[in-house]
Amino acid sequence: MNQAKKWQVENTDKIGSIQELLKILLANRGIVTKKETEDFLNPNLSDVTINSVKINKNELKKALARISKAIKEKQKIIIFGDYDVDGISASAILWETLNSLGADVLPFIPSRFDEGYGLSKEGIDNLLSKQKLDLIITVDNGIVANKAVEYANKKNIDVIITDHHMPSKNLPNAFAIIHTTLLCGAGVAYLFSKEIAGQKINDKDTHLELVALATISDLVPLTFANRILVYFGLRALRKTSRIGLLSLIEKAGIRKEDIGVYEIGHILAPRLNAMGRLSSAMDSLRLICTNNKKRADELSTLLSKTNFQRQQVTIDALVDARKKVEEKEIKNLIFIASESYQQGIVGLVAGRLVEEYYFPSIVISKGKKYSKASARSVKGFNIIEFLRTASDLLVDVGGHPMAAGFTVETSKLELLEEKLFENASKLLKKQHLERSLRIDAELPLDLINSDTYLQIQKLSPFGMANPEPTFVTKDFKIESIRLLGNEGQHLKLKIIKDNLFFDAIAFGIGNKNELKIGDSVDVVYTIDENEWNGNKNLQLKIKDIRKTKL
Repeated sequence: MNQAKKWQVENTDKIGSIQELLKILLANRGIVTKKETEDFLNPNLSDVTINSVKINKNELKKALARISKAIKEKQKIIIFGDYDVDGISASAILWETLNSLGADVLPFIPSRFDEGYGLSKEGIDNLLSKQKLDLIITVDNGIVANKAVEYANKKNIDVIITDHHMPSKNLPNAFAIIHTTLLCGAGVAYLFSKEIAGQKINDKDTHLELVALATISDLVPLTFANRILVYFGLRALRKTSRIGLLSLIEKAGIRKEDIGVYEIGHILAPRLNAMGRLSSAMDSLRLICTNNKKRADELSTLLSKTNFQRQQVTIDALVDARKKVEEKEIKNLIFIASESYQQGIVGLVAGRLVEEYYFPSIVISKGKKYSKASARSVKGFNIIEFLRTASDLLVDVGGHPMAAGFTVETSKLELLEEKLFENASKLLKKQHLERSLRIDAELPLDLINSDTYLQIQKLSPFGMANPEPTFVTKDFKIESIRLLGNEGQHLKLKIIKDNLFFDAIAFGIGNKNELKIGDSVDVVYTIDENEWNGNKNLQLKIKDIRKTKL
């Protein structure tokens, strides 16, 4: 079911120089004018402002006045976070900022299993059972928490919402709402914290590195403000003095000077997320904020062990999910549920199912009374809007166009499945289900060199909406093949065209390939710098490969 990808070349112009290549790469990313080019290639932190990310200034003014009052009157403030890297980072930013200003403030991350996602009646009651409460500030959640905000109002607790998720038609009746979809949750908290402290954004504070961590982990588009924050945040992270992050980086076996998008997305974020998936995300928050080396080492060890457990639980669920999918006659939507799926990993399973089958995927952790679900989508299909077509059957729903979650009464699962399949048959189009591989251009072989690689790096950091430049070259000949990895899952090639030799590597297709020495192949690739034993050389990192059609 893993169908071939359609190769979609963005620009077919003939390229004669590095300058022409750079111009094409920028144009493919919507950057055309001289000013746009200048701003993109030379990011400036001062361009990220409340105005530029479209946060409502009147709401900001109300929120700042309320926080000022709370600090002066020593009122109890709770930072109400979320259990992923974005929510943890946002909680740390606001808690540290308010704490430094003398506020009576504590962070709180709800339990995925006891209180569920976001601001809730259960979470509020849990807090009230331990202390008096005057003000709740949500981070990375709250924009659809209408019922919970009403409940807080009845308890005489003011709520300030800071969030970046998609709002529903009716906004919560909160004291103030600091909201934009142009940043991640930690980005919103960061700008808000600067306003609270009366400071300008700069690249020397210890919060910018948390924004980079969160922005990359939350897979928000790396355009404009997000790209600027990540550009400077990565630099800050490579120099971090946070004891908890240093311990986590050491335990993960990476050098902080080498941290980039990959290291965050595939090595650090899974460890920080693991606690909220299987246990308590408060331990991840404690790790980020601790000043105690011994405590940091204990926590980073715990995170690494929990992440290993998370990997095992995910593998077990994925094996079961694949079996369920294969048993069904899938036409446009994957919808599977099981009592054995842990709530914390259904989003990971849904994401893998999309990768493997390329259908929007909904995976449900089935409970006795309520079931929790995560949904992941395919390009161009807005999953949150789709789920809202069945909102009459849901307890709650929230998220983004590509990823969302919901709670449903278990007794209504069959009705929900029926309705979603019916709606999918109307809303999902053929083009939504067609895999495509975006390619920037066909690259002349004489431009595959170190100068080109360095010019391409000027467009980094790469990520969502700013993909690493991808090229195609046709009619390479395979000179040598060898398998790499414990199970021969990777493919190392030497390929030649016009008497020019290139090393190439393809991850994850070693034991699936039918290639042999002498084959002519068309290759889609990125240009990569491989470092081994202190030596650096260029290699082509293959994204797709197929035999040349004669």
